Amino acid sequence: MTDTSTTGIAATDVQLTSPTPVRPLPVGPDSFAAQRANMVDSQVRPSDVTDRRIIRAMSKVPREAFVPAALKSIAYMDNPIVLERGQNARVLLEPRLFAKLVQAAEIPDGGRVMEIGSGSGYGVAVLAAMGCKTVGIEANIGLIAAGKEALAASGASTVEIKSGPFAAGSPVDGPFDAIIFSGSVPAIPPALFDQLKNGARLVAVIGNGPDSKAVVWVRSGTSFSQRDAFDATAAPLPGFEPAPQFVF
Repeated sequence: MTDTSTTGIAATDVQLTSPTPVRPLPVGPDSFAAQRANMVDSQVRPSDVTDRRIIRAMSKVPREAFVPAALKSIAYMDNPIVLERGQNARVLLEPRLFAKLVQAAEIPDGGRVMEIGSGSGYGVAVLAAMGCKTVGIEANIGLIAAGKEALAASGASTVEIKSGPFAAGSPVDGPFDAIIFSGSVPAIPPALFDQLKNGARLVAVIGNGPDSKAVVWVRSGTSFSQRDAFDATAAPLPGFEPAPQFVF
């Protein structure tokens, strides 16, 4: 077993834009449906995602509803989509990475799940479509408003996105069968481990550089085991920056 309370990995910058030019695709209901099917068949399935609940949900949820209007034509590309730029830049994870993180969580049927960094609401919409009891935590008020609007438009208006610091989670809604981070962090705050049920999993990308990995923790009583699941790179979630060190 590994004591996670002092685990930390220094984060470096992550590339927020696509490394290659992206050609916008046609837009419209029929086009989006075709792109959604292609996303699942060419990105999700080939990434060893075999959980049929994930496949069905990502085949159903309209990803284009959760991205800025100017970016709808690239909603189904295999790239992260920038939701907000600036110091606290936020992105929507690329489909294959999100699907692999969810599969690594091994969520039981009807499980209670918390997504940290729910952004525009796509992740919680997919989790709800999987039959999960889902709560999203988001610190950006503008993204919360956009997310609630998108959730209502896509028929998932009962899914809740809560405003608050990511590191605090939502103890009143727990304990959870799974906690999933939609972004990278340098380390996991102990307060979030405390919100897991016994036997539950927490999945997050640790670090932002070329050595970053998706890591899975499993709770067993008061102990937590951890393992590296797969190599992964994701934009950092704000609010987890290490405290500055002063040298005298």
